Amino acid sequence: PTCLAMASDAGDRTATLKRCLGVLRDARNDSEQFAALLLVTKAVRAGEVDAKTRRQIFDAIGFTFPNRLLTSGKPPAGCPEHTFRALGLTLLACFCTDPELAGHSQILNKIPTFNDILVSPCNPDTTTMIDDVYQCLSAVMATARGPRELVAKGTVSALCQAYVNCSYGSDRALTLLLGLLAIAEARCWQRDAPHLLAVLSKLSDDFLKTEDMTKFELCEVLPHFIPLSPPLTQDSQGCECLHRLYKGLANILGSKLSQLQRDPALKLAACLVQACGSEWIPPGSAGSKFLALLVNLACVEVRLTLEEPDPLEAEGKREVVTACYVLIEMGIQECLREEKPLLEEVQKMQLMRIMEEAFGAVIFYLRQVKQEELQDPFIFASVRILGAWMAEETSCLKQEICELLPFLVHYAKKRFKEGSPAASLPQPELVSTEGSGLPQDALRFLLPGFCHLTAEDRPRDILISEGATALLCEYFLHQWEVLTSKPTSLTPLTSTEMSLQTACGIFLNLVVTVPDLIRRDKTFSSLMDILLKSLPLLLPQKDHLVLAANIATLGLMMARILASAAVLQGTQSAKEFFRAAIRFLSQAHTAQADPGSDGLAVAVSPAYVTAWADVRELWFLGMQALAGCVPLFPWLPQAVLQARWLEGLSELLTRVAPASVDFELIAAFQGVLVELARASKPCRDVILSHHGGEWANLYGMAALEQCLSEQ
Repeated sequence: PTCLAMASDAGDRTATLKRCLGVLRDARNDSEQFAALLLVTKAVRAGEVDAKTRRQIFDAIGFTFPNRLLTSGKPPAGCPEHTFRALGLTLLACFCTDPELAGHSQILNKIPTFNDILVSPCNPDTTTMIDDVYQCLSAVMATARGPRELVAKGTVSALCQAYVNCSYGSDRALTLLLGLLAIAEARCWQRDAPHLLAVLSKLSDDFLKTEDMTKFELCEVLPHFIPLSPPLTQDSQGCECLHRLYKGLANILGSKLSQLQRDPALKLAACLVQACGSEWIPPGSAGSKFLALLVNLACVEVRLTLEEPDPLEAEGKREVVTACYVLIEMGIQECLREEKPLLEEVQKMQLMRIMEEAFGAVIFYLRQVKQEELQDPFIFASVRILGAWMAEETSCLKQEICELLPFLVHYAKKRFKEGSPAASLPQPELVSTEGSGLPQDALRFLLPGFCHLTAEDRPRDILISEGATALLCEYFLHQWEVLTSKPTSLTPLTSTEMSLQTACGIFLNLVVTVPDLIRRDKTFSSLMDILLKSLPLLLPQKDHLVLAANIATLGLMMARILASAAVLQGTQSAKEFFRAAIRFLSQAHTAQADPGSDGLAVAVSPAYVTAWADVRELWFLGMQALAGCVPLFPWLPQAVLQARWLEGLSELLTRVAPASVDFELIAAFQGVLVELARASKPCRDVILSHHGGEWANLYGMAALEQCLSEQ
């Protein structure tokens, strides 16, 4: 070592190192090899080794000698206790600077050893070892297999302990944790949630207590330790962390800040909203004021940024405005919240006005977008948040939204046709996109707003003229394929199913308001074919009653308009659809004990109860549509007879107390029964044979009574 230290230039050091490599190769005993190794490791630590020489060291000793050093016992006399281990780690750290060697199984199987060193007590003799361990772990993490191996072999736990205990090199532990969470957040939290929570606890405590610029630096770090799953609100330690973060943010945002200080605070708040909604904000006056302030600041930031001529030129502005979008979306939801609201009515009105101004800026920005910019993920974020506003607020900015509709349809069509995974700008969402089937499914976020707009003349005409109907039919088919992609059963309620339900709502609006469009546009014949095939598959599945109700009602209402279409002329798919629709309509009501008397009362069937609030209106529309279909399809009464619905309905009305059947339900039953009795003598005979004349009189079904009395 002395010889190397005294060498006068790099050439001498290199020559000395080469001689030592020769000794390593040709050593006759461990003592000679050990002496040469000391010189090599000193050169390694001094940074004297280039890539070629590093490879020569590896070729000379391989992994065998470092492995022996790591497991060797007592060191030579006069050497520190960890001498052999330290030498072995130095060599491994040297090898790890070669990416190919860093991913070698001989390095990966040392991960438990690295972890042990990180969690062991530190003293001045072991700091070099810890430096080498961090170098090894950093190199391993940069390899393809590395992150998975580190998580699986317990490195997350070791790094968390090193950071929480403020061990030597804890700042490097935090850096490595940030890297692992960026690559494998879900796996890290699944395996090491308690340890990661301990880190979050320390970070949140520091965040609350510190009063210098560290507070704003922590705003950048903390989002990495806030998991989407498991929710922090389900854990007492997590709740304590959230409360500290709330108090720390309240202190920051309640103060006069520069932009550099405010931006990371807004991004941290958005991250908390993404993970926990508004649950991290406590109820009461202080919480409501903080929430209002948060949304207000977000709206101001959006306006100030998007109304500029070049709004996103400043570095980091996209991320900040995207975070503000998350906060504004929370504001929309809280303004609409009726149960245990965080906001008072006055605050809600104030925020709606402020948000209207922010959305005016979003619309202004989107109107400036050029064709070549459509791939920009920030455009997607802007369209998405506008969709959230359109879904809930239909009266404000109506003129501006109508003028923007051609762009929105064009953009949604382009995203759908290309299915393009835009660049990786963070897109925090309060609703999961899982199940959408598209990397950036813009149309999903626009559907609720389009549903409102198709009920109004001017926006509906614009949507139709821009080709939205063909797009919606294609989208419906795609989403149906996504929903049914698993052959065994349909997936649980997802954004896909919600999109299908909303699309049905749009089509229902069109059926009611522009039936001529349904007749002349071939797109709707294709949609009819999809509906005929989908309902029989969907109805037997559990937990999909709302979607089944939408498809049944839409199909029945379209069938009245498209009665002459070839697909409805007694085809197998048409008959199966109507059988399924009859089953949906006929099974909605049952007789059950009336608590107020000894008799029976009509009630919603148990299978329909939980969904009835969403299904009720569709059921009545479906009954009306079925009645309209009876005279149009001669084979339909036979399907009703085969389902034995008339017998079941007669039994129901005979058993229950007439007072338990409300007028709307009586009218729905009568509408279908009259059409069946007029169109089919067998149906009329079944009704009469089951005392139809008597219960028609009992329930005040005058039209049915008259029909049954006619020859």
